[in-house]
Amino acid sequence: MLEKVGIYCRLSDEDRFKKNKSDDSESIANQKSMLLKYALSKNWEVVNVYSDDDWSGADSNRPQFKKLIEDCEKGLIDIVLCKTQSRFSRDMEMIEKYIHNKFVEWGVRFVSIVDNADTEIRGNKKSRQINGLVNEWYLEDLSENVRSSLQNKRDDGEFLGSFAPYGYMKDPENKNKLIVDPVASEIVKKIFEMYKKGYGYNKIAQYLFDNHVLTPYGYKKNNGSKYVCGTATEATISNWCPDTISQILHNEVYIGNLVQGKKTYVSYKNHKTILKPKEQWTRVEATHEPIIDIETWNSVQRKFNDRVKPSRVTGEICMFTRKVYCKECGLIFGKQVYKVKGGKADYLKCKGVRLPAIRCHNIHSIRLDSFEELILKEINKQIDKYYNIDELERIATLKKKSLNKELFNKKENLTKEKKDLEGKISIKNEHYKSLYEDKLDGLISQSDFITFKEKFKQEIHEYEERIKCIDNELKNFKSSEETVISTKKILQKYHHIEKLNREIIEEFIDKIYIGTYNPETHERDIDIRMNIINLD
Repeated sequence: MLEKVGIYCRLSDEDRFKKNKSDDSESIANQKSMLLKYALSKNWEVVNVYSDDDWSGADSNRPQFKKLIEDCEKGLIDIVLCKTQSRFSRDMEMIEKYIHNKFVEWGVRFVSIVDNADTEIRGNKKSRQINGLVNEWYLEDLSENVRSSLQNKRDDGEFLGSFAPYGYMKDPENKNKLIVDPVASEIVKKIFEMYKKGYGYNKIAQYLFDNHVLTPYGYKKNNGSKYVCGTATEATISNWCPDTISQILHNEVYIGNLVQGKKTYVSYKNHKTILKPKEQWTRVEATHEPIIDIETWNSVQRKFNDRVKPSRVTGEICMFTRKVYCKECGLIFGKQVYKVKGGKADYLKCKGVRLPAIRCHNIHSIRLDSFEELILKEINKQIDKYYNIDELERIATLKKKSLNKELFNKKENLTKEKKDLEGKISIKNEHYKSLYEDKLDGLISQSDFITFKEKFKQEIHEYEERIKCIDNELKNFKSSEETVISTKKILQKYHHIEKLNREIIEEFIDKIYIGTYNPETHERDIDIRMNIINLD
């Protein structure tokens, strides 16, 4: 009776020798030819040829591989024939599981031609196991090489995503570079513009739906993209959701930056995705043309930091929400409605007044329309101060030079301090090594060693904490040129403001602190902290 053989061929997904995706590659064809000739020479009956094209040897979910294993378990195959053991698998665990255990249990013989693996030969097992280890090491090295190569591309500012972010498309001449999509980019601008003016996520989503704007998923599908969303439905094409709006507003890609490498796999054998800490992300600036200007971006990001929530009724954000605080207790001055002659009026009052644990004595409220008039007057005062455009250009140029010099000195001092601290840490580590050697040589006791060790650890910890603070200061240094340009653009934008709105407040105001009311002078201290800098 002829022995039944199952031929297994595999081409790694790293290889790219196919004529097209639907055809077997030449490499697969060569494997088949070699194995069929070998089976014929041994007078074996070939019951099936199992072929996995574009699959890694570490993947246990290969469709034809799984079919081969099922047929072996059912007793349909006596011999599994491969070109090499690595074609069957590069994973040592799978080699042990099937070739040295399950195949023995099922009475299946494993043969590979090139590396002479044959489970019928007793002395052959060790060489098979060594081959398995070598193959696994190869996979591990390959995985590290691939990761290193991808990281280099990220560091160089190359886009590695399968699909371009909404608002962009891949450059036809360079798939790793983004170019602006003229249609979708206008929607992105509209989203930022609406949020800046005070509209919340839900209000923006409803506006886009009412105006029949396709969602990012719908837009991609409508333009023939192969993008697949597992949770997509018909509604996904036209129904914008607040999360999508939020993701767009938080994405630095729209100011020309690439932030990549946010996720990774557990290992080359375990493809479960895990999130990487933010400090390990790869961020490269100015990699492509921005859709959103930096002033709009900064304005929107400030709103996120203030955690402003839109009204449930109107879907809009109150003009002074998260902008006005009590100078005494630091809590928010919230809006309240009081009865007045002829109807009702809005007031601002410290929330700490009614809290038992605080009982703030800044008890007097301030009428909202009067407060708005006061803030409007202060903003117009700043605008009037630099109304002459030519003079503003001259002042801004001088201020920029002054700030650049000041910033340079600060950076230089902090960089020098960081270098000194790193030198101290290096010296401490050397001292610790010497101390350890002294302990081994019996020159100091164990208790003395522990005392010195803890002292070194504490000093090194303090140095490292200071270095972290320096890094944060260096990282948070805002470009002086950017600061002056931002101030200049805001001042040039307005000649005179007749009425305030949320957008104007966001541009001009950082925080406002209201002090206690003086019943004798009928005045109160109001500290207005502007986003714009003083150019004088």
